[in-house]
Amino acid sequence: MHLLQAGIDISVIALWLGHENPTTTHYYIEADLAMKERALARLHEPEEKVQRYSAPDSLVDFLKTL
Repeated sequence: MHLLQAGIDISVIALWLGHENPTTTHYYIEADLAMKERALARLHEPEEKVQRYSAPDSLVDFLKTL
């Protein structure tokens, strides 16, 4: 985790650990609270409010018959 937090690329970490594939390294890496907070801080509210899909009554009626 310290290497990842220091900005070392996961493929380099995988090589240092002797993993054949960087995918294997993902099993051993978990983001700590500080990393999660930094990721959340980069998010922005969408400019438009996301509208929820509302199925027409005919579709709902059809699905009820299944």
